[in-house]
Formats: sequence, C-alpha cells, structure tokens
Amino acid sequence: MNKTDLVNEIAAKANLSKVAAKAALDACLESIEQALANDDKVQLIGFGTFHVIEKEARIGLNPRTKEKIEIPARKVVKFKPAAELGK
Repeated sequence: MNKTDLVNEIAAKANLSKVAAKAALDACLESIEQALANDDKVQLIGFGTFHVIEKEARIGLNPRTKEKIEIPARKVVKFKPAAELGK
C-alpha cells in the first residue's frame, strides 16, 4: 500500500473527501515527524510505538575495496508493533 492507497482508504472509511483525507494524513505524518525530531516517543495504542535511538560510530568494511571505513554515529527511528497488530 502506498500513500495514495492509504488516502483512498481513509477517505472511504472516514467518509471524507480525498482532499480532506490527504490533509489529515499529511498533518498526522508531520506531527509524528516533528515529535521524533524532538526525540519524543510516539505511542499509538493498538498499533505500535515509534522511537528514536542513537547508533554509535563504528568501523565498517567497504564491500568493493575491502577497505575499513568509519561509519559515523547517527539517530534512527525504530518501530515496535503492538501485540494486537499481528493478530
């Protein structure tokens, strides 16, 4: 499912126009993105939790040249699905 499909599903299930459904989805995604940028956790009961973790710098290997390279520290978003999601 892509974003267009999701907008169509939201519009149908919430009895909204596609324009209103897209605006609602965009607002939701923007809010989640902003919360994660502020290192907040986003917990959606019955769906799952998004949170930011910090990965430490490490030494990696360039697969083409076999040369060792340093991979810098970075922040990544993790998602933990709720137990009910897989049922």
